[in-house]
Amino acid sequence: MLASGRLPEWLMERYPTPHGLRTDGALYRHVEALRQEHLRQTPRLDRVVYDSKIHVVRNALGLHTISSRVQGGRLKAQHEIRIGALFKDAPPPFLSMIVVHELAHLREREHNKAFYRLCEHLEPAYHQLELDVRLYLTHLESGGARLWGLPDPASA
Repeated sequence: MLASGRLPEWLMERYPTPHGLRTDGALYRHVEALRQEHLRQTPRLDRVVYDSKIHVVRNALGLHTISSRVQGGRLKAQHEIRIGALFKDAPPPFLSMIVVHELAHLREREHNKAFYRLCEHLEPAYHQLELDVRLYLTHLESGGARLWGLPDPASA
């Protein structure tokens, strides 16, 4: 599909519209609601943001970080999820796959069988969505234009 130039058409046919979570606040509320619904026993998230510094093609789609600091004699951990800004204009299933992946890290740190079983529990189409996201990133890496939203400012 990449060689024949049909990949963008296929992706747009399969995923025609972007999600509506444009702000970090809306993203936080969405992710926290998913965590409350499926992973109540995990720690509350302190921050969920779109991060323009994550280079999704070379590095990661999103990041889950835990930072610990001493505050008044107590050790306090902060849980943060950062999602590549490229996905601000992605279709809802793409964002869902990334959010599920990062939320699963709240319970399972390693990418092992238990981790992927949890991802599939949270999003039954997880593996297909991961493949489709990788296809989209391959399209971008080969010089293709962004399919949803505005052109990537990094490529201008």
